[in-house]
Amino acid sequence: MISLAGRDILHSWSKFVLTGFGLGLLIGVTLSMAGIYRGMVDDAHALLNNSGADLWVVQKDTQGPYAESSSLRDDTYRTVRGMEGVARAANVTYFTMQVRQGDTDVRAMVVGFEPGQPGEPGFLVAGRHITRNHYEAVADVKTGFQIGDTLRIRRHHYTVVGLTRRMVSSGGDPMVFIPLKDAQEAQFLKDNDAIVNDRARTAANPALNRPGVPGLLEAVQASQSSNHNVNAVLVQLREGADPEAVAEPIRRWKHLQVFTRAQMEDILVAKLIATSAKQIGMFLVILSIVSAAIVAFIIYTMTLGKLREIAVLKLIGTRNRTIAGMILQQALGLGVIGFIVGKTAATLWAPVFPKYVLLQTQDAVTGFVIVMVICALASTLAIRVALKVDPAEAIG
Repeated sequence: MISLAGRDILHSWSKFVLTGFGLGLLIGVTLSMAGIYRGMVDDAHALLNNSGADLWVVQKDTQGPYAESSSLRDDTYRTVRGMEGVARAANVTYFTMQVRQGDTDVRAMVVGFEPGQPGEPGFLVAGRHITRNHYEAVADVKTGFQIGDTLRIRRHHYTVVGLTRRMVSSGGDPMVFIPLKDAQEAQFLKDNDAIVNDRARTAANPALNRPGVPGLLEAVQASQSSNHNVNAVLVQLREGADPEAVAEPIRRWKHLQVFTRAQMEDILVAKLIATSAKQIGMFLVILSIVSAAIVAFIIYTMTLGKLREIAVLKLIGTRNRTIAGMILQQALGLGVIGFIVGKTAATLWAPVFPKYVLLQTQDAVTGFVIVMVICALASTLAIRVALKVDPAEAIG
């Protein structure tokens, strides 16, 4: 049986190898799609790990700061820090924008943090941490920025003093870290022209510019040009503290929304990327069907081309099981070649993708089993045709 399959493959080895190569590219795309989904999940976990938080305190009735908009006063962290079981609490801001460097821009998540507090980059691969209160930045290497580069965020320019790695948003956008005060101004304050127009409107409002109340107009205008909002408070707990036991009093008495790590992970994985996961799943199903159709067509064509030889085998007493085994081995051999080509291709082109592609050994093993099952099922059509051949056709 083995010699029959081997001899037939050697007889038409070029067609067999080329078909295996084409099938391999299709399998490579399938493995890459699975790797893209794994990469999205890993990006979500990396975002949570990089925050260094055990609890996320956000605006009430929101699922911020990653899934929805959230706005808190920046003095909220003081009341949170005084709660039982809290070790550290710090303000943080997140917003995604186009960060400009010269004539080019990069899509990035800008993070405003306080040095030495939760939310700062955990490690650097080059340069140093931010030491000034303004106009310094730490960027992820995926942005393409280098130490010493000057980048623009809104109306101010920042100098890159450090580089980090795998600091990304849930969508895979690289992060740029800047001081909290600068981030508050960039996210919440208006541009200069809008501020001038607002001051003119305020001065024209009789209720805010009363002749008998000196200083009222200046106070109102000062409040319009300053901001004290943040997106979230990141909380680190004392050792042994129960996250839910600490979160419940904050929800009840501070009238804020609090998420534990498990809850935030559910928001990021089960909700944010749920639609993308379903779409990738549909692509995987379609690619599996196409792969099965290709294997079935090729094996069926090869079987039709040797019906006379199969009739001769039956005439000399070859059992149907032997003939079916020959065809099944050819289909499985096609699957093995395709999987080797596909796994190699996926490994080579994965780093080129703009988003992180995580190829896991477990997925590769599962993929190999699925490919073998698909090839075995695809060979059934050709086996049925071969078993129906009349031995008399050998001398017809």
